[in-house]
Amino acid sequence: PAGHIRSFGKREVAVGIGNFMEWFDFAIYGYFAVVIANEFFPKSDPTAALMSTFAVFAVGFLARPLGALILGPLGDRFGRRFVLMVSVLVMGSATALIGLLPNYAAIGVAAPVLMTILRFIQGLSVGGEWTSSAMFLVESAPNHQRATRASIISATAGLAFVSGTGAALLINAFLSPEQVHAWGWRIPFVASVVMGVVAVYIRRNLEDTPVFEQVKERREDVGGKLEVSKTDYRRGFYLTLAIAGIFGVSLYMFVTYMITYLQNVVAMATVTAYAVTLIALMFYAFMNPAAGILSDRVGRRPIALASAGGFAILGIPLFLMISTGNTVLVLVGLLVWGTLQSLIAVMGVVLIVEVFPAPVRSTGAALGYNVAYALLAGPAPLLSTWLVSKFGVIAPAYYLVLVAAICLSLIHISE
Repeated sequence: PAGHIRSFGKREVAVGIGNFMEWFDFAIYGYFAVVIANEFFPKSDPTAALMSTFAVFAVGFLARPLGALILGPLGDRFGRRFVLMVSVLVMGSATALIGLLPNYAAIGVAAPVLMTILRFIQGLSVGGEWTSSAMFLVESAPNHQRATRASIISATAGLAFVSGTGAALLINAFLSPEQVHAWGWRIPFVASVVMGVVAVYIRRNLEDTPVFEQVKERREDVGGKLEVSKTDYRRGFYLTLAIAGIFGVSLYMFVTYMITYLQNVVAMATVTAYAVTLIALMFYAFMNPAAGILSDRVGRRPIALASAGGFAILGIPLFLMISTGNTVLVLVGLLVWGTLQSLIAVMGVVLIVEVFPAPVRSTGAALGYNVAYALLAGPAPLLSTWLVSKFGVIAPAYYLVLVAAICLSLIHISE
């Protein structure tokens, strides 16, 4: 149809902008976790308030498998474009409402209850966004460029975390602590409305992927459901669990928990903590295309094994470096983390598409990916906070190493 977006370059822009907006919205909650803890939970026990905040953060992940159950089949039935439209619209609305939500002092216990509901709605949305974005780009790419094109998804997510960190840095640098707590933290939440409108406008002009159109034609030819090997489906599910498991845990320790860890545990100054994290996140975002090019040249298996193995071996040394509070050592540790993160991030996009047959790809990828996030990644900031309180400053490293070792084994078995 006239006016529809056809070129793959424009597909990248359309999907990338929406993906950026989704992950910016999801990330800023973590960046303002300390402020939200003070505003939405009783202040008698700061550690309990912070853990409650991360528990609500985890609720968003627990909602993701349900979102996958709803949006995944819709993607297989009505197309990848349909899910991309729904997910960005729901996410933008829920995020803006969080920014307008009255605090505990104003409405009491209703404040954390409403916050939990909105986080749940965010989780439903993200349950379909990542995998649908991945499918939309990978299914449209030449076979020899799939990982390179897939890196757009993880790179724009990385840029969203960069922007979230930058927004938090500017707000904390230019506003007083009282202003940040009173209204400053709300700015990026409410501002996401603009990005949401832009993303919906662009995505509505997309045509669906050639792969989905072929599946649709085949389904019409046979007059119903297409049969898929259960063995292929199970293999894809387990491999997706493994990749998404280590990717999710390492990612949310890196982009969400690390800010809190540097401020509350390592006792770095707020602006310094945001600055080193911002540099590391920028490095991570720009490493994603390089990781995609490398994967297209050497294959998926070496990259997946190297990244999961890297976290299993280096998890404890990285936390030891970061826990020193020395700015240089913290930055070096985060840059190494960002390198490993970029490798597993690209694998987390391209493999979840490649390992499932096309007729069930949306459902299988969304379920495998989001079950791993709900079980392992979502609780990571909450569990890390608890581990530090019970076992010391590097205790979160043991969780990272354990998950990496398990996922490394699953990747090896599934291949």
